Amino acid sequence: MSADERRESAIRAAVTEFARGGYSATSTEAIAKRVGVSQPYLFRLFPNKQAMFLAAAERCLLETRQVFEKAAQGLEGEEVLHSMARAYQQLIADDPDKLLMQMQVYAAVAAAEAAGDHEFGESVRAGWLELFDSVNLMLGADVDDATTFLAYGMLANTLTSLGFPAGHRIWSGFYASAQPVD
Repeated sequence: MSADERRESAIRAAVTEFARGGYSATSTEAIAKRVGVSQPYLFRLFPNKQAMFLAAAERCLLETRQVFEKAAQGLEGEEVLHSMARAYQQLIADDPDKLLMQMQVYAAVAAAEAAGDHEFGESVRAGWLELFDSVNLMLGADVDDATTFLAYGMLANTLTSLGFPAGHRIWSGFYASAQPVD
């Protein structure tokens, strides 16, 4: 494998490990083991654990944005919203680590901010802003629609993380396209 391929494997492994263990509890040894490389080799790919976490967080946001973009292709108006909602529910059903990683990212950035580290979240905020701007454009540059869509997405994240199953009454206020995938 080339260094780029190993780096790609390391990012995928970091998403899985950080999603399941969070920033503080995840060891770089676990990531290296999942990739099948030594810890020293992992540190040739990334300068430190924080860089690994941020690369995983950025990847998660990028892939979510790409799912929305693909879902919106060739559609207009309300079709875009419903297609993106379905695509997102499918994404978190098919790859629950994506949802867990998002939740871990929010917790890690909040903890860093509380500890006075305001730089930690800079790249995450930049990635989230790109996601927001992309959704905003796909929904016709209506900031209210983009805000509502992402607000419902965050509520869906919370309810899914809490384990509310599809069909539970808590989902009754969501439009059908945003209902969880069984």
